[in-house]
Amino acid sequence: MKSYPNVLFLMSDEHRFDVSGFAGNPIVRTPNLDRLAQDAVVFDNAYSPGPVCVPARQCMAVGKYPHQCGVMRFEDDLPPQSNTFARRFTETGYRTVASGKLHHHGMDQMQGWQVRIAGDCEIDRRFFTPGPAPALAPPVPGRKWSESREILRAGPGDSAYARRDRLAVQGLKDGIYEQFVDSYYDRADPNQPVLLYLGLLNPHYPYIAQQDLFDYYLNRVQPYPNKTPFPHPFLGKCPNDGPVVIGEQVTEREARRAMAAYYANIETIDRQFGEILHELEQAGQDLDDWIIVYTSDHGELLGEHGVWEKQKFFEGSARVPLFIRFPKRFAPRRVQQNVNLVDLYATLCELCGVQAPADIASRSLVPLLEGNAAQWNNETFSEWDDNLMVKQDALKYHLYPDGSELLFDLAADPGETRSVLHEEAYAAPLQRLRERARQFLQE
Repeated sequence: MKSYPNVLFLMSDEHRFDVSGFAGNPIVRTPNLDRLAQDAVVFDNAYSPGPVCVPARQCMAVGKYPHQCGVMRFEDDLPPQSNTFARRFTETGYRTVASGKLHHHGMDQMQGWQVRIAGDCEIDRRFFTPGPAPALAPPVPGRKWSESREILRAGPGDSAYARRDRLAVQGLKDGIYEQFVDSYYDRADPNQPVLLYLGLLNPHYPYIAQQDLFDYYLNRVQPYPNKTPFPHPFLGKCPNDGPVVIGEQVTEREARRAMAAYYANIETIDRQFGEILHELEQAGQDLDDWIIVYTSDHGELLGEHGVWEKQKFFEGSARVPLFIRFPKRFAPRRVQQNVNLVDLYATLCELCGVQAPADIASRSLVPLLEGNAAQWNNETFSEWDDNLMVKQDALKYHLYPDGSELLFDLAADPGETRSVLHEEAYAAPLQRLRERARQFLQE
């Protein structure tokens, strides 16, 4: 008889790849993620298909890159009834339950999930009948404050995101109880395979966190040493501001307050993931029987290069934490090959015996999970608003709409402080990357 393993998909928002215990960070406390990662396959070079919330999540959902699925910017969304991995699992017979952030703007708020709990179900007015905004609801200028103002208001408190995360966690705990226990009406169906998803909003700014955790990190965090804005019109400024350099636009103490809140919110999500793991174990589940995935949609620059937040192809923004735990099939290991969030679609389908669509860009990570990297095409991509990144091995190529290009060699310059675009030694690989960028945009 065919076996369909249960899946627990844990996801945060804006979690830097290097701010967790399993990534070697000596300051942050993430015991629950570390516990899972200890028995997992950890991907040390995982990237976002688009280093902004909406493109990253929708591309992951359909296993395609932004230009392939039409979600290039924050305001975009997938067409209704898209062929998401959740839909494929639901059609196969899984009970698919999502709690928390999926970040759909459009009319289809389910996008293949059978159950949504405590989510960010909110339809942008643009997806209704087009027309002028009524006088009683004039549009609000701007989407958010500048990055400098976000930093200046950093501190202890209870943000709206934290409140929503608590609802999402409680919602999934209730869903677990209903699926595996439900003693009230005895309606539990523990034999039906499930795909459970928890999407948290933290540690995404605002940089506001629980008082005791904020206090713990305030005098422990250290700003990143590279605070110099990169001399490029896009890379050298924040998404909603110019560069915000520590010691210039903000003081070091103000920056440390923002970092302390960010670290505190990572510890908070770790505790909340721990609640979910405990709930499953209380319901009689053996976590070793489950496929457990952890990742984030993109990173957070946290003042590195004089930039805060995301959108950039710097490692702090485009690179994400990722591990897959299934210890009864895969031994723990670290994988150095370049992979992408879009690759999770084909991977989950192969692991669970679900038929994946033929037209996706997703590559199954199963060979890497098994320790077989010999045939892996070691490249990945990221896009944002017509900006493109191609990474092959340790070389990272940027192409911008104005025709400007950058090339970084992460093996020689992991801090991405200088472009080697015009160095003769890189002429051949540069030409190869240019050609691959052209091909990719036609795929």
